[in-house]
Amino acid sequence: MIAVTEPASTSDLRLLKGARTRATITRHAVDIASVEGLTGVSIGRLATDLGLSKSGVATLFGSKENLQVAAVDAAREVFVERIVRPALSEPAGLPRLRALIDRWLDYVTEPVFPGGCFRAATLTEFDSRPGPVRDALARDRRDWLGLLAGEYRRAREDGAVPDRDPDEAAFEIDAVLAATNTALRLDDARAAATARSIVDHILNANPR
Repeated sequence: MIAVTEPASTSDLRLLKGARTRATITRHAVDIASVEGLTGVSIGRLATDLGLSKSGVATLFGSKENLQVAAVDAAREVFVERIVRPALSEPAGLPRLRALIDRWLDYVTEPVFPGGCFRAATLTEFDSRPGPVRDALARDRRDWLGLLAGEYRRAREDGAVPDRDPDEAAFEIDAVLAATNTALRLDDARAAATARSIVDHILNANPR
């Protein structure tokens, strides 16, 4: 018996279509979560919104929890593309740290997602709910704080910022940025300017 195999090109096209559909679904999930939280993300909701079959969405993700984790990962990719990667072109230390902060403020002042910062919108929702979604959010936050702390540490070595614990400084900067996102969503027109002023105070030091 002669085995008939599907042409590679047809198989590749199906994989490509599946990848595109998955990307479309996860991006819409991120948009919803930035406004309503990750609990507002469900297979049925996304299928209805995007005109897809519920079974088709379920086949791609398997469960609501997997879909939520995929949304966290998709939001992280956008964050890296819009904030982290461009900032890496700046010299390590204070210039890169300021670039990270400035790009984050741009990211929420003219929001990429309808609800502003995805992380700020979803962390409190899952901070006390153990599981893969919380783990993904916690890992994302930990990496961001680690990046801020690392650049602060380098800036401190250069004598460009106050001599203080880098992790403490990163925590403080992140708290200011999260509060800024909330203020912007509540139509505080001065929120970004206020944040820049506070961050300048945190970073202010006389170089050696």
